Order: sequence, then structure tokens, then C-alpha cells
Amino acid sequence: MTDLPAEVAAPGLVLGVARSALGRRWLWRQGDARTGLAIAQRLDLPELVGQLMAARGIDLEAAPLFLEPTLRALLPDPSVLLDMDRAAERLAAAVRRGEPVAVFGDYDVDGACAGALMLRFLRELGCPVRHYVPDRLKEGYGPNPAAIAALCAEGATLVVCVDCGIAAHEALRAAEGRADVVVLDHHKAEGPVPAVVAAVNPNRLDCGSGLRHLCAAAVGFMAAVATLRELRRSGFFSGRPEPRLLDLLDLVALATVCDVMPLTGLNRAFVTQGLKVMARGARPGIAALLEVAQARDAPSAYTLGFLLGPRINASGRIGEPDLGLRLLACDDPVEARAMAERLDAVNRRRQEVEGEVLAAAFAEAEAQVEAGHPVLLLVGEGWHPGVVGIVAGRVKERFNRPTCVAGLADGLAKGSGRSVPGVDLGAAVIAGRQSGLFETGGGHAMAAGFSFRPEQREAVHAFLNERLAHAADLPASADLLLDGTLLVPAATAALAEQIARLGPFGAGHEEPLFVLPRVRVARADRVGKEGNTVRAFLEGEGGGRLKAVCFRAKEGPLAELLLNSRGAPLHLCGALRAEAWNGAVTASLHVQDGAPAA
Repeated sequence: MTDLPAEVAAPGLVLGVARSALGRRWLWRQGDARTGLAIAQRLDLPELVGQLMAARGIDLEAAPLFLEPTLRALLPDPSVLLDMDRAAERLAAAVRRGEPVAVFGDYDVDGACAGALMLRFLRELGCPVRHYVPDRLKEGYGPNPAAIAALCAEGATLVVCVDCGIAAHEALRAAEGRADVVVLDHHKAEGPVPAVVAAVNPNRLDCGSGLRHLCAAAVGFMAAVATLRELRRSGFFSGRPEPRLLDLLDLVALATVCDVMPLTGLNRAFVTQGLKVMARGARPGIAALLEVAQARDAPSAYTLGFLLGPRINASGRIGEPDLGLRLLACDDPVEARAMAERLDAVNRRRQEVEGEVLAAAFAEAEAQVEAGHPVLLLVGEGWHPGVVGIVAGRVKERFNRPTCVAGLADGLAKGSGRSVPGVDLGAAVIAGRQSGLFETGGGHAMAAGFSFRPEQREAVHAFLNERLAHAADLPASADLLLDGTLLVPAATAALAEQIARLGPFGAGHEEPLFVLPRVRVARADRVGKEGNTVRAFLEGEGGGRLKAVCFRAKEGPLAELLLNSRGAPLHLCGALRAEAWNGAVTASLHVQDGAPAA
């Protein structure tokens, strides 16, 4: 059977677990049972689905659009974004005149997707377009004067900066008198924007759009919508077909998930509709990468975040900075397959480099936690700048503290930071740069990039500790919110498919997690090329058998619990998912945590 907690109005420990294998408290997710029942009755849904929606703050009026999010209902007029009309007018003018355009992007997934989107959009409209992605090690993030000057020298009369540019005042001055510049960005903006034709950014201080949670690819998509409207008004499409903008939504979905944007409202529509586009397999680059990643099921937010995203990111971290963008813009299946295989190989190398840094970072982080630092600042000689962001994320997950990780090279500590909900790391880094502590720095609430001189390390750490002192009140590990109990015989594929109706899941809309009480591990082993996944078969006290998988479990207490329980009863919690294989659909538990049963 499946039970949602009767005591949803009164928080309490689930099964008395105050410290799990991963050091977390298990708590019930709070929700209004009456609202859940009303949703289920009004929309003819299983009561479980209604209760899960209510527990995520969805009310009766919002429920229908939540289940079927559409751009028709949720996409606002692009003009709500400050400077969008000016950007659309300049882009439309470039199209009408067939101007040479340069798209300047970033080397992460959002930058690759936004760059590929703008590249394909303008090319289909007849513009000669080239792209430029800076080398992370040699040039760093964002536009630089030399690169902008070179693009102008090659003939570009319009430079479109995607996922960067909002703080590149000096670099963009290199285009003055030679080319116009349009910025399509989403990073935190401070003070005046660069002197460009248009700077579209929902995080501009003077932009009242209310769309601050959009990624850069989503901003680029809205710019394409506005540009198409401008061209339509001028009669450009008389006698010629319009581009199908909806075909670009797979890129927007991929960027939204991988840039950890909240999957609510408009973003939910972008990802829901983008996954449908991706499932058609029409983009050779994504189809090839899915094949190389051995993705068997229909694309999901998990597919984007854990299979595609890391491989595209890898090229910008330790490989060719523009390889991900070129793959996404590629129309040749044979060429796409070769690039996908290169990305897969680079990603394996990235994992090796990451592993070399991670052990040292964990050790240093543990010492800082014991010393009571609200913010962890970890610096190592020779730590590869391409993996410091990933390492920061892993350390943050383990210790539940905002974490900055930097490698020392060329007289600077260059790094990335990752934060936890409620702690705005980007604003702190920007303030540190304004005070002179950082040489460079910027980002958003959950992530930031920076550099500082090694002799400033203690001052930087003290500044971050003071600025984000409230992080000291966080528990040692983030609480795990559970949605209900589930007995093994009730963990069916049919139930998993009902739960999947609430997807896509991700930041801001977490996947439902259930606890299976007092199960026994009948068999467990390691699977996968690197042995990073534990596969187990669970048996319930009341009968039944269920497959379970635990990813990123090469070592650690959760892997130890699953592999060496020796028949002792365990409480295990995770997400129930349906998996299709050889024509059959089965259920499996994707384990998130566990604890010995009392």
C-alpha cells in the first residue's frame, strides 16, 4: 500500500530517522490533504497524485495548467523584458540586410544551447553567422577585447553575446564604431549595463519582467520570438516560410535543466514541450549524444541533467570549448556521431581529473566545517579550473554549506562556487569584487565564478564568512523531505507512471520520494563501466520483490549500507520510476538515502 502521512500538518521524523547513512534527518513534506483530495476529484486523478501536487503548493485553480503546461498559456509577450524590442529590431535589420553576424557564447551547457539556438535561427533566416566560444584556461569567461576586435576584423557588423556580456563593459568597447552589440544574458547585473544597442537580461536591476529565473537559452528563444514578430510586421515572410521556433525548444529544455533553473511556471512549459521535441530525434547532435550515453528510455529531465549535460559541459571544462555548441548546431548525423564520441571521451577524462581533486577538497572541507566556517573556501595548487565547479557542487551536497573551490595557476586563484537555497552566493561574490578582494567575480544566487590573488585568501574567506554568516545555522546535512511510505508489493510500474505525470522534476519541483520501511537486500552488486552504480534487489517483510539502483555510489556510507547489510532490515528511501526494456515496463527504486531499521 501507499500512505501519505496523516500528520502532514505536524512535522516529525520519519520512522525516527534523525541521522541517516548520509547524515540527514528524514521529515515529512507538508501539504494540505483537503486540497489534494479536491484536485484529485476535480481532475479525475488518483488521490495520490492530487496529494503530491498539494504538497508542492499547487492549488485547485493552478492544477490543470500544471499538468499540461503550454507556451500558449504561459509565454509572456517578449516585450516585457527591458531592451527586447530594441534587440528584435536590430536582429531583424541584420536579417533583412543579410549582415554577417558573430554569436559570442559561453562554454557551459546554457551557453552552448543559447549559442546553437541563435546560430541556427539566424542562419535559417539567411544571415551568414559564425560563433566564438572563449577558451576557459587562456581567455576565461565572457567577452574579451582581443576576441571582440578579431570578430569585427573578420567582418561581423553585429555581435550577439549569449549567456555572457552583461558585465563586459571594457571588452565590448572594442566593437565601438565597428559593429553593433546585442547582449542576451541572465547573470546578475549590477549598476549600468554596457553601452550596446540592447542588453536583454531579466536580472537587470531595472528590468521588471519578473522572469529572473530564465536561463540564457530561454532569453534567446524569446528574442527569436520577438525578432520573428518584427520581421512578420515588415512583410519579410511574404512568399517565404517562417522558421519553426518550436523546434528549438529541445535546446531551451536542455539549458534550463542543466543551469538548475526552477522547473515551475514558464520554465516548466519550456522543459515539458522541449522534451517532446527531443523525443522526435530530429536534432542529429542530441540523437547522437543520447546514443553514445546509452539512454534507452524516453528523454526526461534526468536524461538532460545527468546524461547529456555532463558530456556537453566536459568540452568547455577540459576539451575544445566550442565542441558542445558545434554538436548542437550540427545537421550531419555522421559528423554528429564523431563529435558525440569525442565528448564522451572528454567526459571520462573529466571524471578522472575530478576524482583527483575531490578527495583533497573533501579533506580540507571537513577541517573547515569542524572549525565552524559558514562558507567553505577550498584552494589547491594545480586544481584544474575545468572541474572546480563540479567539485564545489559535490562538497556543497555533502556538507550543506556554500562552497567555493579554486585552483592556483599563473599567480591567481581561479574558481567557482555553489550555494544552497536561501544563501545568495552570487551577490556576495559581486560585493567582494566591488570591494577589491576579487579580481573578477559574478554569478547568481546558486552559482558564481571568481578569481583572487593568493595573498588575499584569508581576507576573501573572512569576507564571505561575514557576508553569509547565516549559513552557519544550517544543519550539517540538508533535511530530506519524504512524501509517504510505500510497501514493496505496491511499488508497481503503474504507480510509477502515475507519479511521472507530475514531471518534469528538478530544481524548484522535486521528484516525490517515498520510504520503504524494513526491507531486506536479497542481493546487491556493482554495475557499470566504472562500478559507480550499486544495483540491489529488495524484499519486503510482507512479500514482494523490487529492483533498486543507487548512482554515484563508488564509495561512501550509502553504498556500504546496500552492499553489506547482511540481511538486516533497512529503511530505504528514493524515487519510484518506471523503466522500459525489451518491451516490458517495470518499476525500480532510485535510492537517495537509507538507515538501519531499529
